[in-house]
Amino acid sequence: MKIGFIGLGKMGAAICANLLRAGHEVCVWNRTPEKTHLLLKAGVSLAASPRELARRSETVFSMLADDAALDAVLDGEEGLLAGLNAGALHISMSTIAVATAERVAALHAARGQRYLSAPVFGRPDAAAAAKLFVVTAGAAADVQAATPLFEVIGQRTFHVGDKPAHANLVKLCGNFAILSAIETMAEAMTVAEKGGVPRAALLQVLTGTLFDTPVYRNYGAILVEERYRPAGFGAPLGLKDMRLLGQEADTRRVPMPLLSLLRDHLLQTLAQEGEDIDWSGIGRTIAGNAGL
Repeated sequence: MKIGFIGLGKMGAAICANLLRAGHEVCVWNRTPEKTHLLLKAGVSLAASPRELARRSETVFSMLADDAALDAVLDGEEGLLAGLNAGALHISMSTIAVATAERVAALHAARGQRYLSAPVFGRPDAAAAAKLFVVTAGAAADVQAATPLFEVIGQRTFHVGDKPAHANLVKLCGNFAILSAIETMAEAMTVAEKGGVPRAALLQVLTGTLFDTPVYRNYGAILVEERYRPAGFGAPLGLKDMRLLGQEADTRRVPMPLLSLLRDHLLQTLAQEGEDIDWSGIGRTIAGNAGL
């Protein structure tokens, strides 16, 4: 299949490489051209603009940092919307606002283009190993057409509705649940450490009993070893996601007091540590607040 890929950060580059290895003809575009070099050596082709990429592709993936980056790629004479043929499919893997997903879906529909939201759960190492979890929403026929591609990049696909925005809502809720687990572990580890029990010992008990899950195993190890740099998922992106979920909670009139705490800990971590720390770096903030 002729595939276009826009957005070659840590996640996007790994996903793109897996699509290429699966035998697809892949064309790429990235705002930062130097990020294309390794993939060009591997065999992808390079487009001069999102419009050119779209014209050369049957299906286009985008994996961008935020709503503004997605809008910048879509809009204008050289944008994706202008180049995507009627009937072609855009699969947006970006974590964006529910309202943005609704607006983007309407823009594609007005042009006779197909659109799926398909954000993923998993860090860069999972992306490289094709072990992501894909959450997708949109027309059932489009999901069916895209499923072989999802199987190349992930270990399981969840179809959560016929409105693309549903997948974005699930993604935001999932990220909230992940950060809540990090907060819980960090607080528990801080109490244990101050009481003389090593963090690693507590984690061994947690993951060996009731909490044997990827989130507890993977992020628990990061907290124990304080591996907050380089960031697998940066704190600024985590803060963005909590803000977007907060907007949805406000719209739906859903009180989320824990969300406010998580947001404040991310803000404190960024203020004290800088922009390059992983979102699990809230563990350092929680320990510091306790005098460790």
